[in-house]
Amino acid sequence: MSKTASWTLYRGQQGQWAWVAHRITGVAIFFFLLVHVLDTSMVRVSPEAYNAVIGTYKNPIMGLGEAGLVAAVVFHAFGGVRIILIDFWKKGPKYHVQMLWGVLGLWAVVMIPFLFIHLSHVFGGR
Repeated sequence: MSKTASWTLYRGQQGQWAWVAHRITGVAIFFFLLVHVLDTSMVRVSPEAYNAVIGTYKNPIMGLGEAGLVAAVVFHAFGGVRIILIDFWKKGPKYHVQMLWGVLGLWAVVMIPFLFIHLSHVFGGR
């Protein structure tokens, strides 16, 4: 492709990857909510089946899944604030890369203590 033919906005830069990550985390959260509504609704159908399903969630693999869910929610939330700032702040588009680094920094500040506490419960007992 020639240098003059620029038909994409990001072409693999930070903004494109932020967009992709925001969509992936949004879809992951949606599917979690779908499963959550379905398994919670089982309590009305059969409390025994509900207890059996909830019992399967009490293992280290699901603990890691919970950590991934929290990571997705936190990134999605901070990324949503970034998108709002880009859309409604006059200088937002100019600083979108710096705001992405801010999102990643805030995400790390929130996730590191959470992971330490959560994973110590998952693997160390309650």
